[in-house]
This record gives sequence, C-alpha cells and structure tokens, in this order.
Amino acid sequence: MSAELISILVLVVVFVIATTRSINMGALAFAAAFGVGELVADLDTDTIFAGFPGSLFVVLVGVTYLFAIARANGTTDWLVHASVRLVRGRVVLIPWVMFVLTGALTAIGAVSPAAVAIVAPIALSFAAQYGISPLLMGAMVVHGAQGGGFSPISIYGSIVNGIVEKEKLPGNEITLFLASLFVNLAIAAVVFVLFGGLKLSRTSAVDDPAGEAAGSGEGDGNRAGSGIGAGIGAGKDRAGDGGGGSVSVRTEGGVSVRAEEALRLTPARIATLAGLLVLVVAVLAFDLDAGLTAITVAVLLAACWPEDSRKAVGQIAWTTVLVICGVLTYVGVLQEMGTITWAGEGVGDIGVPLLAAVLLCYIGALISAFASSVGIMGALIPLAVPFLAQGEIGAVGMVAALAVSATVVDVSPFSTNGALVLASAPDVDRERFFRQLMVYGGIVVAVVPAVVWLVLVVPGWG
Repeated sequence: MSAELISILVLVVVFVIATTRSINMGALAFAAAFGVGELVADLDTDTIFAGFPGSLFVVLVGVTYLFAIARANGTTDWLVHASVRLVRGRVVLIPWVMFVLTGALTAIGAVSPAAVAIVAPIALSFAAQYGISPLLMGAMVVHGAQGGGFSPISIYGSIVNGIVEKEKLPGNEITLFLASLFVNLAIAAVVFVLFGGLKLSRTSAVDDPAGEAAGSGEGDGNRAGSGIGAGIGAGKDRAGDGGGGSVSVRTEGGVSVRAEEALRLTPARIATLAGLLVLVVAVLAFDLDAGLTAITVAVLLAACWPEDSRKAVGQIAWTTVLVICGVLTYVGVLQEMGTITWAGEGVGDIGVPLLAAVLLCYIGALISAFASSVGIMGALIPLAVPFLAQGEIGAVGMVAALAVSATVVDVSPFSTNGALVLASAPDVDRERFFRQLMVYGGIVVAVVPAVVWLVLVVPGWG
C-alpha cells in the first residue's frame, strides 16, 4: 500500500473516531500528523510543524477575543440595533444585507477571510439576538464573500486570471466573476428558503427604539424566530456581561429600556467602534493581517477597560482553534508527502476529458474544504492544461468551474471562513453547530461541483 493511500485512510479513521467517540478532532489530527509524518513519510518534526496554520490561529484568536470584549461592553448590541434601524425593523432583510456587505468587501479587493472576520461576528450576534438560524446567517456571510470574490479587481480574481495568463489559456474575467456570483447567489437563496428566511418576513425587531415592532410580544423579550436557531431568545433575559450590556426588557412610554440601553454610546463602546473601524481600514486599505490587528485592538481595549475584558480570554473559541489547527496541520503533512498532487495527477491521466474535468472539480472542492482555496486553484488549473489542449473542453468554462468548486466549499468548518463563522457564533451549542456546518459543507461538496460542471464545462464555454 502506498504512503499516499495510507495517509488518506488515516484521515478517514480520524473522522470516524472523532464522530463516534466524541474526541476532539484536532487532537486526533495532531496525533495522526505525528504518526504518519514520522512513521510513513519519514518527515522531521520541523517539517510536520510547517503545516501548522499560524496565521489562521492568530485570526481566530484575535477576532474572537476582540468581539468577546465587544459583546461584554455592549458594542455588538449597539451594532445589531443600528442594523435593525437601518432596515426599519425588517429582520428578513438582515441576512441579505450581510450577503451584500461581504460581497462588496471582497469585490473591491478584501481577502475573503478578512471580510468574513469583519462581518461574521456582527451577523452571528444578530442571529443569536433575533432567533435566526446561525447556519443561515453564517452561510449568507460566507457565500456573500465568495460571490464577490472573483471580480476583476479582487484577490481571487487576480490570482486566477494571472494563472490563466501564465498557462497561456483563453480567459474571460467577467465570465469568471459572474459564474461565482450567480452560483453563490443561488445557493444563498436556497439556504434562505430552507432555513427559515421566508418566515422572518413575519418577524420584526421587538426592541426597535421607535416602538413600531409588530406583534403582541413587543417588550416582553419574545421573538418569533425560525429555522435551526428558532426561539433562541424566547422569553430569555440576555443580561450583559458587564460594561453596560443589554438589560432586562421592560417598557417605559412605549420604548423598551433594553433598547435604550443597547443604543446608548458609552466611552467603551465608542472606543470599540473606533477599534473596529481601525480593523476595517487596516485590512482593506493597508493590507495588514486581520488577526494581528484584531488582537492589538483587543489588547488596547482590555488595558483601558479591564472590567469588560476580564472574561474575554476565556470566551476565545479554543475548542474550535484546536480542531481547525489540528486538521490543517495534518493536511499540511499530506501536501508535504505529495498526496494531493498524487491524487490530482491520477485524475489527469484519465483518457476521457469530461470525466477528468468533473473529477478535478470534486478533488478541488474536497481538498479546499480543508486547505487553502488559492493553493488548490494554483495546483489544479495547471493540471487541467493537458486535456484542455485537446480542444474537447472549453478553457473558460473549465477554469470557472474549478474556481467556483474550490471556493464555494469555504462554508466547511475546516476552512478559514467556516472556522470564523463557527468561532464567532455566540449563545450556541458549538459542537452541534460544528456538525451542522460539517454536514452543510459536505452537501455543498457533493452537489456544487457536478452542477457547475454541467452548466460551465459540458456546454464547452470558451
């Protein structure tokens, strides 16, 4: 049995044990990386550790630390209520606002994980407060980011178009952008319908400061949520952790005291909003690392208001960090061993171009669910060159199909975007949410590559 095949079988065993024995998958993956790296691939410790996703570790820790402080001092409450006022209390519009916002950020040049790191904590806080499915909200954020991710001036778009030019393949920047946009928009619409989005049209923000929310539950803390997260806030008092968070709901003169408290701008909240603005500008305008910037802002806030941040370190999503970093370290071992290249070359040797095309799309989707989307695109597009040269498959459609397949799966909890969604969700059963994201990511991996192959490759685009 080849070393490459052994490494794949070990990964399957890690998933099975983690699922059936309730052992942290990240811890198992670290052990597997050590065992396979040392015993099967004869890698030294430094090479094994080279696969550890240090930048992602800092992003997860920094972003969840910063927004734990923001939740403690009530800043996320303020942002949620500001969003409600912006859409005049129409909760049904908020998921689409998040989709458009992340899409706009990536379309103008933000790296997809950076856009998700900025938007996801706010979106998931809103979902928790208004009983919206966290899976719905998280998917809208990620698919929005990927929808705008291939514009001609975006990071992903520039990379893929550069690879196409380097490989001397026919290219079409607009087709690539529109293919990603429409696929992600279609998926977002399906998710919106399946996970209770339509029912949100009957839900209005009960804490609307104008006192205009409809329904008999106004002011009593009841929210008519729907979907997986339905009823999260029903009848519950979401007391703040300190520093002026939300308070018990009661009404005075038609306006809830909770709404007044949530909309009050205290010095801590003003400083936190300024810090979030610094994060956005630093990432988008100066291309600084989102994780290092977030943790720097968080430390400055903690130094000024230690009472708000005392418990924030404990609220960092450490379990999620362990899972993601462990699995990606093992994937790094697979890459170092050549397992991923081995699988791709095996598919490329198939004599039927259309079959090879769909298998490459599936390989791109499966591997990208655990590894760098950019890295996978950089590896798979050159692998497609030999059978694209035969002229039986259109290069424009094939490149677009590979690009979409390799990025649409970023809802997986093992990808950077999915991990940020998982880590950013407050007031959820994190293990249950992890399983939901994993199942949803599996469905996307199983369905989307075949669909984009049928739509973009089979007709022979380009």
